[in-house]
Amino acid sequence: MKEINELNLPDGLRYTRDHEWVKIMGDAAIVGISDYAQDQLGDIVYVEMPEVGDEFKQGEEFGTLESVKAVSETYLPLTGEIIEINEALADAPELVNKDPYENWIVRIRPADLSELDSLLTVDEYLDLLNG
Repeated sequence: MKEINELNLPDGLRYTRDHEWVKIMGDAAIVGISDYAQDQLGDIVYVEMPEVGDEFKQGEEFGTLESVKAVSETYLPLTGEIIEINEALADAPELVNKDPYENWIVRIRPADLSELDSLLTVDEYLDLLNG
């Protein structure tokens, strides 16, 4: 397990209290789990993802991650429609452990960018982790 100061927590992302992150890219956004989440889960062996076209509200469960330790739900940081899933994770779920920011889970078309205001900055997320 990593110490808090060893975690990779990039600036420019917004984080949820459930350890997902979101990055806005043009009119879309990519979503994944934080370095903290992948570290706590351990070796990820399966990623359950939604279907393209599925729609979720902010905070709704959109999939699960299975590791050798546990099964953990993933929650969408922003209301939106799934426009792409990371197909590479179907065959190689361990990619999330290697780099949880490069290996995002879904790409969405956000419905309301003002929801970003309810998410945590990197400093706020660090405060949450330091509890």
